[in-house]
Amino acid sequence: PRDDQLVLTKDVIIPDISVEDKGEKYQVVVSEMALPAIRISRSYLNMLKSHKDQKEVLRFVKQKLESANWFVDAVEQRKITIQRVMESIIKRQPDYFHSGERSLKPMILKDIADDISMDISTISRVTNGKYVQLPWEIKELKTFFSEGIQTESGEEVSNTKVKNRLKEMIESEDKTNPIGDEELTEKLNVEGYKIARRTVTKYR
Repeated sequence: PRDDQLVLTKDVIIPDISVEDKGEKYQVVVSEMALPAIRISRSYLNMLKSHKDQKEVLRFVKQKLESANWFVDAVEQRKITIQRVMESIIKRQPDYFHSGERSLKPMILKDIADDISMDISTISRVTNGKYVQLPWEIKELKTFFSEGIQTESGEEVSNTKVKNRLKEMIESEDKTNPIGDEELTEKLNVEGYKIARRTVTKYR
């Protein structure tokens, strides 16, 4: 497959946007394949000229043109919104984009909504089921968002980090004698994560 595609058995994911590394900064580009440019058919415009004496035809064509213009504007606005959302994510996740650790900070939809002055529902809509092609992987936009968990030092870390650590512990356990949730909780607490057993059970 091409670099901008990820083949998953039967399905092909075409990222809605891509992030290009320009050295000192990242540039967000909206994919024309995912959100193609839409233009109004010239045949409708020609109908306004060729049927200018027929009021019913003109009324019909004008209504269709108004609907088409609204749709074109909506698609263009969606492109602008998803680009602004990705630019805000890059700004708010410096450790992920500017270090090799690719670690995420706690971030919720409201953070992005406040940053670009839009409703949370709008942010939720443009990130739901959307993918971004990064220089190192294809990532679903919603995976950038996570709640925070406190550490003993008072630092707030992404629950994604805790989930990954939990996954490592489970993968390395003795399968004949699996680690219980209580023991996993104790180990995470020793590592400095303030986490309850019910949370470990939920993440597991």
